[in-house]
Amino acid sequence: MIRTEKRMRLCVALTVCCLVFIWGNSLLPGDISGAISDFVKKILERLFTQGEPEPENGGFLVRKLAHFTEFTMLGLCLCWLFGMLGKGKLLPFLCGAAAACVDETIQIFVPGRGPGVRDVCIDSCGVLLGVILLTLGHHYLCKKQPLEET
Repeated sequence: MIRTEKRMRLCVALTVCCLVFIWGNSLLPGDISGAISDFVKKILERLFTQGEPEPENGGFLVRKLAHFTEFTMLGLCLCWLFGMLGKGKLLPFLCGAAAACVDETIQIFVPGRGPGVRDVCIDSCGVLLGVILLTLGHHYLCKKQPLEET
């Protein structure tokens, strides 16, 4: 990936914003986090379930999908950052998985929240998807090198 000072600053800023968003949400007490999830669930229900029965555990699915999505974004940012530094694909994944562990550790100290191994797995899968998407996108756009060499 082409590395310029401007791109590096943008990438670092986006990565920091992702982490602030992720860890900031983890600092929210359980009742506030639940209220946000319920609000998003109601919006999604209005958009997608007109006349259909409400799914059970919809709030649970919204929270898990949010975890997956925010960590996919982090994976994209980390892969872009480490790609510009020429550090390969394993390091962004490992850093993203470490961020997931930190995220769950934060929740130990927040009222109404708790850590979960399942959440670390969901978060890590999100990071992996982000790394894969950026790798495939970069390969598709550049088509310079075989995929194994990038």
